[in-house]
Amino acid sequence: MDAYAVADADPVAAVLAWLAEHPKVQEVLGGPGRVSGAREAPWPHLRVGLGPGGNLGDLTWVTQPEVSLELYGDPAGWPGPAAMLRILKVCAVAAAELPGSVPATGRPVISDVRPSGVLLESPLETGQPRWVLGLLVTLHPTPEPL
Repeated sequence: MDAYAVADADPVAAVLAWLAEHPKVQEVLGGPGRVSGAREAPWPHLRVGLGPGGNLGDLTWVTQPEVSLELYGDPAGWPGPAAMLRILKVCAVAAAELPGSVPATGRPVISDVRPSGVLLESPLETGQPRWVLGLLVTLHPTPEPL
């Protein structure tokens, strides 16, 4: 096993790719093209990024970094808080379906996805709605073939 493979096990790329193609996520966001690593239109839009918490263990195999789901509404203030919360929870449930799936080539094996305890409404200074939810993603590098 490559001792540095843990550095290439990218939880953000794996969760982002999964959610971008997930039919329930596309449905609740209003169509494809609304999940990325950036805050951008069309709204509502889900940004997937690295969260502030997690556990990198001893950096040898299994790690549990935090992935942050940031849901942005339209700068005009819609959808409202109840709809934003529902959308974000649908996205979290979809992410929780990732364990057990066959990892794409070069992607890590994800064995668990669960909330980190972070769930907050955090609008931008401009008033644009934003909700943030943290997910702990337990993963390890894809084993090399024997």
